[in-house]
Amino acid sequence: MVTLSDVAKAAGVSLSTASRAINGSKDRTVNPDLRERVMAAAAELRYAPNAAAQAIARGRSTTLSLIVHDITDPYFSSVAAGVSRAARAAGSTVILGIADHDLAQTISLVEAARSHRSQGLVIVGGLRANADLLLGLQSAIDDYRRSTGAGVALVGQGVLDVAAIAPANREGSAALARALVGLGHRTYAILTGPHDHLTARDRAAGFAEGLAGTGEIVARVEGDFTRDGGYAAMTELLSDGARPDVVFAVNDVMAVGALAAARDAGVAVPGDVRVAGFDDIPTLRDIVPSLTTVRVPLERIGEIAVSLALGEASTDVSATQEYEVVLRDSTL
Repeated sequence: MVTLSDVAKAAGVSLSTASRAINGSKDRTVNPDLRERVMAAAAELRYAPNAAAQAIARGRSTTLSLIVHDITDPYFSSVAAGVSRAARAAGSTVILGIADHDLAQTISLVEAARSHRSQGLVIVGGLRANADLLLGLQSAIDDYRRSTGAGVALVGQGVLDVAAIAPANREGSAALARALVGLGHRTYAILTGPHDHLTARDRAAGFAEGLAGTGEIVARVEGDFTRDGGYAAMTELLSDGARPDVVFAVNDVMAVGALAAARDAGVAVPGDVRVAGFDDIPTLRDIVPSLTTVRVPLERIGEIAVSLALGEASTDVSATQEYEVVLRDSTL
């Protein structure tokens, strides 16, 4: 294995000079001629730099840490695609952590990002109304920023002292409700997601606001913020004999589960009941009947999050407030 000492010897420089030339330094620079000599020797010997050593020398690495709660959920994978594209354009490599909808695990992953000295941190979604865990997450974020000097961006509600980018959850859900009323639907059920999930809360509240005075919510059923959660919640709703005009699931993967539950129960969509979701995830193109939803710019949100995490102060976050109600077969 070729070492940095081998490179220094081949270039005829000291080990410290070779280290500064290859790994960079917060305090001292290397004469351009010496640096060129070191880099030529490294190339000839096919030397692979030590990423940990580079991070120590520079004060941070060239990696960007991304924490998502469920990479199998197309919502998170779409945001991650935008993060990856923007990070690559900035010369960064993304390190992915999966929190599995667990705030305690999110805290552990922030601590790991600190130990890796990543040059930026993006956390996507999944915040819960748990004061102790939110305080712990804020503390971990503060420690990360103090240790690395790097930026942090959160895709979600602005409940922490950190740059936050939230899709238009309340506004989009309210607009969806008004559009459905416009189609003549009057009774509604909401598959609400977990009671303490902040995004789920915002979307359910926005939907109720959009119905105010024009539509009636006849049932609310809690379930996990997942496809299986939507399936279980819809099964519970239908087993009670409920047949509202429309069932609104607070995200698309729950809505997909709801469609499957209706099919398995012999309930026709949209004949017997109608279903709507939120996000317009890419996999909806393969769903039958096609799903009514609210489209938000998920990949663009990921790109903006990287700009914020890497300290581009001129970043315009107004694009994150864009949304579009998309009416499809499932509610027509």
